[in-house]
Amino acid sequence: MTNNNYLEELKMKLARLLPAIALVVASQTAHAAYQLNVSIALSPQDPIAQALQSAQQSIEERSDGELTIQIFPNSQLGSDEDVVEQIRSGANIAILIDAGRLSEYQPELGILSAPYLVEDPRDYAQITASPLYQEWVEGLAGVSGLRLLNYNWFQGSRQMLTQNEVKAPDDLNGVRVRTINSPVWVKTIEAMGATATPLPWSEVYSALQLGSIDGAEAQLTAAEGQNLHEVITNVALTNHIHLMTGIATSDQWYQTLPEELRTILDEELLKAGDAASQATMEAQAAVQERMEAEGVTFTDVDIDLFRERVGSVYEELGYDQYREQLLSGE
Repeated sequence: MTNNNYLEELKMKLARLLPAIALVVASQTAHAAYQLNVSIALSPQDPIAQALQSAQQSIEERSDGELTIQIFPNSQLGSDEDVVEQIRSGANIAILIDAGRLSEYQPELGILSAPYLVEDPRDYAQITASPLYQEWVEGLAGVSGLRLLNYNWFQGSRQMLTQNEVKAPDDLNGVRVRTINSPVWVKTIEAMGATATPLPWSEVYSALQLGSIDGAEAQLTAAEGQNLHEVITNVALTNHIHLMTGIATSDQWYQTLPEELRTILDEELLKAGDAASQATMEAQAAVQERMEAEGVTFTDVDIDLFRERVGSVYEELGYDQYREQLLSGE
């Protein structure tokens, strides 16, 4: 490796670490007690961001200022991958994240992001109450240092956003669709018939505008937050994944909190997740109306055709053995 290459690689590593270092220093110098910095990829107008702001106030009031929360929307702390690495290093950061990404460390958790797992997002409450789920949460903390605090933040049902109309899986042949970079997401989009193209969420608008991708799969609230209605013309209502997410933080940092502060954090974030989920459910229809007013065409599809195509995802990833067990709450 040449000196120039070495220096460039060193600069890139430092760039990824600096946000975490800055946050840790700020926490230690500006606050006498504890601070948690929450990273989300969503805009400040998203129902989830607004619920987090409410939780921020409640946590600080209940803890008499001992535990403070700072929210960083629009991936201000970096890509999800970089933020997760900062958390694993012990930084006082939390991230709103889906189980598909966490499956890199605890593979079984990926089933929570599997296609058509539940009929209704509220069914996730039964899943997260099961002993099997709790076992995976503890396994994740032990293996990766990531403490999953909850998993009740519904971000919306995922739809296909494309330039050309999609009515059936065959209409996705050769269509480059942006998705999340994890096995369950990539395999789902490929099984649906498209060419999966993982990209950071912050790059989707420009990629669609430049034509480097042909579409994206996303929930409507997030799509509107990124103004994707300006660069796509069609939405196929596939509802292929009800995107439930959770908040993960550093287990190392979490264990430093006094028990009463852990209780406050857990209770208020769980309450905020329920409120955000309800607000998201109510917002989806209104978002569709606004996007239609901007000229986007919405297409109802035969969901059974897509459901049949993605059945192989469970078998390929070994999830079929857990599905019934989770849904029965055992």
